[in-house]
Amino acid sequence: MKKSNLDEMQEQALLKIEHNGCWLAFCGLLVAMAVQMMMRVPGSQMLGEWIVFMVLSLYLCIACLRKGIWDRHLTANWKTNLIVSLLAAVATGILITLSNPYLSEPLDFVLVAGITGGFTFVLCFAALSIGMKLYRKRREKLDQE
Repeated sequence: MKKSNLDEMQEQALLKIEHNGCWLAFCGLLVAMAVQMMMRVPGSQMLGEWIVFMVLSLYLCIACLRKGIWDRHLTANWKTNLIVSLLAAVATGILITLSNPYLSEPLDFVLVAGITGGFTFVLCFAALSIGMKLYRKRREKLDQE
């Protein structure tokens, strides 16, 4: 590994800058895709943002699980998974419903929001539950070492 020209305080400052930049890019991509969906931009024009967002998401998930890190503020439990999944379901239901140009009846809005929200809830809860099990298994292994 190459020798760093930074002292410990500079290293900490650089890590914080990189951390903030990563989350700025992550949230910026998410907002950009949401705005494009609301503007009814074709999916093919959002492909680049989607690929970068997914690669960044996978990297963050895999890297954190490998290091035995769940979250700075949230605990790895079923209640947290339930709440986060519900929030994702509501946000997805609203976004998809508002960005759909073919809906005109109130019942259509409710059905689309319910179906997309329901699928999002199930998928998110399943992914978080699998991640939680992997995290706990990895955390136990790291604690034993």
